[in-house]
Amino acid sequence: MRNIPDAIGHINRLIVHGGTNVSQVRRALCEDQTEFGQMSSQRIDCLRSLPDKALMGTAFSLSGPPPEMARGASFYRDDAAWLLGHGRSVLITDAGPAMTQVASAKLARFPDARVETVQAEGMEAFAARLATEGVGKFDGVYSNFAGLNCVTDLSPFARGLASLVRPGGQALLVIFGTFSPGEMITECLRGRPQNALRRLKKGDVPARLSGQHFTVRYHRRADLARAMAPWFTLVETRAIGLFVPPSAAEPWISKYPRLIGLFEALDKILARPLAIFGDHILYRLVRTDEPAPPAAQP
Repeated sequence: MRNIPDAIGHINRLIVHGGTNVSQVRRALCEDQTEFGQMSSQRIDCLRSLPDKALMGTAFSLSGPPPEMARGASFYRDDAAWLLGHGRSVLITDAGPAMTQVASAKLARFPDARVETVQAEGMEAFAARLATEGVGKFDGVYSNFAGLNCVTDLSPFARGLASLVRPGGQALLVIFGTFSPGEMITECLRGRPQNALRRLKKGDVPARLSGQHFTVRYHRRADLARAMAPWFTLVETRAIGLFVPPSAAEPWISKYPRLIGLFEALDKILARPLAIFGDHILYRLVRTDEPAPPAAQP
């Protein structure tokens, strides 16, 4: 097993990655906010708390509650604002120029925020460019709500992060689970049984959102660990959306706030032992002392 260094010094510089390389997904999410607009405020707060603020706070040496979740695709902008509010320097990346423009405008009041348009597959070249600018190592990285599921090969992303994150730094990656009973039940109840087992498929799976066609890759735990090795070691997994129904259950689930509260309580108790069944899964990885691969051309 690779050596995992202890955390070094003060956690100050972080990367928040929110992007995919699929422009159709971004366009669809920007154009169609109906699903999120139908959520109750409790449902939004419930979802936003699920990435486990205790884990995020511990990993990045933070305290206090995370921000409310934005209605729409760019949840990571609010995560970045929370980190910046705790005195951290944050680099926000997204593959969509429109999304980075919105993030730049929202975070303009923070002098320690930097927003870049970067595809996950281009992370190696991006890391090389930052090195030529004299930018030092980062203390951690956070990728939220399945942006990496639109990336077929995670290896370039992993190699780029290896060059960007210092030994002992942590990576919190949130991606789709591959076996979500909640989605299976919901899709069957909504008369779409053909979607119930889609996450069990390997390879690129066709998907459609707001008339836009794209592909999704449901990364297995072993595949993620293999892609991130030897530079990162997987140390923990937690379910996000274990009993809380997936977004496909909207809008009817928001009519039952007490039921949502019960599901949320169960999620907090069983997120670790039943992580494999989460709608999303949060993977916590730690940067090893393995030297970063040779720099790619910026």
